Amino acid sequence: MATHMSSCRSLCLRWGRVHRRFGITGDRKYSSGSRYPNISLSTPLPGIPKPAFASADGHEKYETRITTLENGLKVASQNKFGQFCTVGILVNSGSRYEAKYPSGIAHFLEKLAFSSTAQYGSKDEILLTLEKHGGICDCQTSRDTTMYAVSAEVKGLDTVVSLLSDAVLQPRLLDDEIEMTKMVVRFELEDLNMRPDPEPLLTEMIHAAAYRDNTVGLPRFCPVGNVDKINKEVLQNYLRTYYCPERMVLAGVGIEHEQLVECARKYLLDVKPVWGTSTVSRVDLSVAQYTGGIVKMEKDMSDVSLGPTPIPELTHIMIGLETCSFLENDFIPFAVLNMMMGGGGSFSAGGPGKGMFTRLYLNVLNRHHWMYNATSYHHSYEDSGLLCIHASADPRQVREMVEIITREFIQMAGNAGEMELERAKTQLKSMLMMNLESRPVIFEDVGRQVLSTGKRKLPHELCDLISNVTASDIKRVTTKMLRSKPSVAALGDLTELPSYEHIQAALSSKDGRLPRMYRLFR
Repeated sequence: MATHMSSCRSLCLRWGRVHRRFGITGDRKYSSGSRYPNISLSTPLPGIPKPAFASADGHEKYETRITTLENGLKVASQNKFGQFCTVGILVNSGSRYEAKYPSGIAHFLEKLAFSSTAQYGSKDEILLTLEKHGGICDCQTSRDTTMYAVSAEVKGLDTVVSLLSDAVLQPRLLDDEIEMTKMVVRFELEDLNMRPDPEPLLTEMIHAAAYRDNTVGLPRFCPVGNVDKINKEVLQNYLRTYYCPERMVLAGVGIEHEQLVECARKYLLDVKPVWGTSTVSRVDLSVAQYTGGIVKMEKDMSDVSLGPTPIPELTHIMIGLETCSFLENDFIPFAVLNMMMGGGGSFSAGGPGKGMFTRLYLNVLNRHHWMYNATSYHHSYEDSGLLCIHASADPRQVREMVEIITREFIQMAGNAGEMELERAKTQLKSMLMMNLESRPVIFEDVGRQVLSTGKRKLPHELCDLISNVTASDIKRVTTKMLRSKPSVAALGDLTELPSYEHIQAALSSKDGRLPRMYRLFR
C-alpha cells in the first residue's frame, strides 16, 4: 500500500512539472463548461514548441563523385547514410570478348573469384577476414561486365579495398582450384538443362540466334566441350588483355569519396598484376552485328518436375527483334514499351501493381487459357539491344501460340492509349525507385554507368526522361524495330513449330498472321 501511494505521488509530481513547463494550469477541467479556451484543431496550442518537419524534394542529396587516377582507373562513389557500405571493382570484360579465346573464360573467372591470392592462402581466409567487419563478397559476370563486390562495415574500408585489389589483380589460380571450378561448371551446365524454368537457357539461345557467332551472341556459359580446354595459361592470357586499369571502375556506396580515393591510390595505383604487363592493344573492339535467325533444341520436356507434383509438358518459344543500345535516346521509349507489354506466368498472383493490366495479360493470358506463360524481356548493350517475348504452351498448340505472339508484335506499332502509357511509365519509375532503395543495387547502377559512359544519370533525371515519353515515341521505335529480321529460340517438342520463313512473313504482314497451310491429309 505504501509503495502504491509513493508511485501515485511521484506520478502527480511529474504531471505537475509537465503542466508548469507548457503553461497549462493544473486545475483545468475538461467538461463542456470548463475554463479550457475554445481553440480550433487547426490552430497551434499556446506554449507548445513549433514542430520541425522533414522535407523531401525527390532528388538525391549527394551526387555521384568520380575521380580518374593516373593509371586510368576510375573511382566513383555515392554517399548514403548508414554504417555499412558496398564497394567493388567492375571490369569491362565478359563473354562478348572471348572470340579469340575458348568460350567460357568469364564463367570460370566468376567461379574462381575470391579464391587464394598473394595475400590470402584460401577462400576461407578471405571470408574470415570479411567476417571481422560483418562483410560478405560476391562475383557476377554478364556478357559485357565482370563485377567483384563486398558489403561490410564502413570502418573496414581499408581492408575491403586491399582484399578487392588482391582478389582481382593477384589471384593464384592454383591447379586444385581450377579442377574444382571445372566440377562446379559441369554441375551448373547439367542443372541448366534439367531445371523446370527454361528462361536462362532460352536467353542463351535467343542471343545465339540474334548475334550469330559474334560479341553478345557468344556463349555466356562455358560449353561442355571447352571445360577441359581452359587452364591457368589461357586464363592469364585473357586477364593480361582485359584486366587493365583503363577498363576498371572502383565503385562504392555509403562511404566518403576522399576515403575511397585514398584507398584506391594505396592499393590500386602502382600494383603490378600477377600476370605482368597488360596488353591493351589486343582488346577486341568488335561491334555487335545483329544477324537474326533461329536456334532450335528438340528436347523431351514431359518429365522436368523435380518433385512429386508433375509439370505439364510444354514447348517454349522466344521471339525477338533488334532495338537499340543503352547509350541511345531511344533506350527509354523501348524500356517503357517493354513495361507496357509486361506479362508473366498464367498463375501469377497480384493486382494492378503486379502488371495485371499489361498487354500480355489482357490480350494473351486472359484470352487464351491454354497458354502458360507470356513475358516480355528487354536486353540492352553498348552497341545493340533485343526486345523479345517468351511464351509457352502445350506442344500441339505451338503454331497458334506463335501467331498470337507475332500479332502482339505488330500491334505494338498501333497507337498506345493514354491511360495504358501513363500506367507503364508510372510502373517503370516506381520499379526504378524501389530497386534503388537497396545499397547493392545503387552500387551496381553507379559502377555500370560510370564504366560504360564515364558519368552517372541520377534517378530523378531518368524519371524525367521516362515522363517525357509520348505515344508517338512508342510508335516510332516500334516501327523501326519491326524492320529487323526476327530472332527465334525454340525448346521442347517442335513438331508444330512454323518455319522461320513463315514467322518472318507474319512479322512483315499488316496483321501478324502466319501464312495459311493447306494439308491434303491430317
